[in-house]
Amino acid sequence: MSSDELREEERESRWEASPAVAIVIGLQLLLAIVSLTQDWKTWHFSWWVWLIPVVPETILLILLSWSRPHKRLVQMGIRRKVGIVLLAVVSLANALLVVGVIASLVEGQEKSGAQLLLKAVTVWATNVITYGLWFWDFDRGGPVTRVGADPPLPDFLFPQMQSRDVAPPHWTPELTDYMYVSFTNSIAFSPTDTLPLTRWAKLLMLSESTISAVTILLVAARAVNIFK
Repeated sequence: MSSDELREEERESRWEASPAVAIVIGLQLLLAIVSLTQDWKTWHFSWWVWLIPVVPETILLILLSWSRPHKRLVQMGIRRKVGIVLLAVVSLANALLVVGVIASLVEGQEKSGAQLLLKAVTVWATNVITYGLWFWDFDRGGPVTRVGADPPLPDFLFPQMQSRDVAPPHWTPELTDYMYVSFTNSIAFSPTDTLPLTRWAKLLMLSESTISAVTILLVAARAVNIFK
């Protein structure tokens, strides 16, 4: 692993991945504070349920943005494994929040359109950013191996990989590209300009689309009815 590869991975982690995780934490903290002050509940959970994913997200943010623990994990060869474990915990916690929001909706507990929209935006945005990080950390073995001399076969086929004349030489996708894939997949419920090639990539996109469809079609539709 060359120093150039490490610097590229650290740059993406600090300046692209860290702000994305910080946005998710900010949304969840905002919703927790508003739920506490307004006495909002999500199904049988109190306001503190929105703080559950904040713990692993904060750890992930520290590992992504702070050089010392980041480099230490890279040197130990476990940075990617630790990141995947933390992402898995965050995904499970967000799935719990989605279930809570849907359950409270089914039971007729959601009476405020603003409350329901804020909850829906939070779980949807968390879903988009988390899956963007999944794509970024899994494609071709992660951000380090992608820029190596002999990267594995791609899991996602980007347009720049099909038409090299529209991209700079030696172009490789960065986190922003994966966030765009995640965003469009969560809106269109299908691939747009980037195609999944491997089974795990297809399964990840399938699960993201499912969660997004439930959130948008059910929660947003109910919120519009409440506003009416």
